[in-house]
Amino acid sequence: MNDPSLVQLALAFPPPAERPLLALLLELDPGLGGFSTVAAAGHGHGFDNASVQELVRGHADRRLLLAVMPRASAERLLEGLRERMSAAGITWWLTPVLDFGRLA
Repeated sequence: MNDPSLVQLALAFPPPAERPLLALLLELDPGLGGFSTVAAAGHGHGFDNASVQELVRGHADRRLLLAVMPRASAERLLEGLRERMSAAGITWWLTPVLDFGRLA
């Protein structure tokens, strides 16, 4: 499937935001279809809200959510998140998807 409007939405967020974020994503219209979440470690600048343990370890615990969808859907989803979870410490980015499918 080659659809030039597809993007990968990536959300990086602190672990305590995972439950409310996933609940909201499943309830927003359009609802989020399939997605993956993985544990991650945030490195670099921007450790203003890091815990003492994260400062000692030199990285912040994060979760990543990855989903492929049409760009317009991703933009609507981000708008809903801005309205309802703006204080949750969520970072996002969109990446063009060159191709997408299942190995079947």
